[in-house]
Amino acid sequence: MSTPWKTDNWFVSPWNYEKEVTKDFHLPKRIKIHDITLRDGEQQAGVIFTKDDKIRIAEKLAEVGIHRIEAGMPAVSPPDEAAIKEIVKRDLGPEIFCFCRCVVDDVKRAVDCGVKGIVIEIPASAQLIDQAYKWPIEKAIDLSIKATAYAKEQGLYTVFFTIDGTRTDMEWLLNLVDRVAREGHMDAFTLVDTFGVLSPHGASYFTKKVKEKVSKPLEIHFHSDFGLGVANTIMAVLSGAEVIHSTVTGIGERAGNTPMEETVLTLLTMYGMDVGIDYSKLNELSKLVQTLSGTQVSSNRPFIGEGAYTIESGIVTGWYKNAFANNPTTVFPIKPEFVGHEAPKIFMGKKSGADNIEIWSKKLGIELNETETLAVVQEVKLKSHDLKRVLNESEFKAIVKKIKTGNRT
Repeated sequence: MSTPWKTDNWFVSPWNYEKEVTKDFHLPKRIKIHDITLRDGEQQAGVIFTKDDKIRIAEKLAEVGIHRIEAGMPAVSPPDEAAIKEIVKRDLGPEIFCFCRCVVDDVKRAVDCGVKGIVIEIPASAQLIDQAYKWPIEKAIDLSIKATAYAKEQGLYTVFFTIDGTRTDMEWLLNLVDRVAREGHMDAFTLVDTFGVLSPHGASYFTKKVKEKVSKPLEIHFHSDFGLGVANTIMAVLSGAEVIHSTVTGIGERAGNTPMEETVLTLLTMYGMDVGIDYSKLNELSKLVQTLSGTQVSSNRPFIGEGAYTIESGIVTGWYKNAFANNPTTVFPIKPEFVGHEAPKIFMGKKSGADNIEIWSKKLGIELNETETLAVVQEVKLKSHDLKRVLNESEFKAIVKKIKTGNRT
């Protein structure tokens, strides 16, 4: 019988679903993924998406079932504006948004692009307004009111986005939001941790405090400067936030944005919240973004790293040999094909054991007795140590040949 923590495709801890654990959760009825790869993801230093790149990524995002695509910022360049217009024209399925500064001219550009909605930004922290923008605070407020009011006149769904919101006074932030809602316009408000400085408990507190004062839907835009983007996003969702801003592979400014893959799979398996996308296409999407952005994820990156389902150690290879065929989630918490990853690979190296030798020998049509197998294990360990890497098939065959002929020199 399938349970939330154990299905044919995943096996996580049942403790995640204990009433004592879940009693204070306030999960929304539905979660939307608002993809920001084409805008904030491209802000990663050295990443450049052409118009065609953006269209290809947008098409794949639509194929995966992403709910919203933030296609770019029209004011950045004519090619960016052209890409947004073309993505809108193709009517791919997801809602198409673009990003604007709190400037009426930016909103006009968004209208010309034909997008359904905008994410409209304003600096929120006193230090950023004073030190980075060199503005008087009242200017930030006035710009916000004028630009959002104009967006409403144009029929755009308007998401108000306060830069550096987590390093400002809460009362000041809530007053700003209230003024913009009353004197300007907003359909939703984004909780923004621009510099990734929020703790998971701070994310929960932030969400709850805003929900007390703001009656609009809440969106989440968190960065990963401390590696907490996923954790903070999850905590905000558990406190009632409804829309997640994330990027494919977590690309983005500095240490990047909240990675979409880890976020949606955590919600699915550990919290029973299916965001409704095609999880089997996550690796296709990840590889496309890596190729077009010129970036790479670490080989052991969860679910999408090349080595996420690779084994070298002898003990784990034994688990794989005995359990994987009939019970794959005993060895891997999420089955590789569920996320579109290739089948597990067994490596040959310093940590390998007799089970590695058995699997490789069978694949290569080699027969070894028990004594020979143990001798090959020792030679493999030494060779891998000296080379400081795993071995390839020809190197393994050479070791087998030496053992078979009794020549180990």
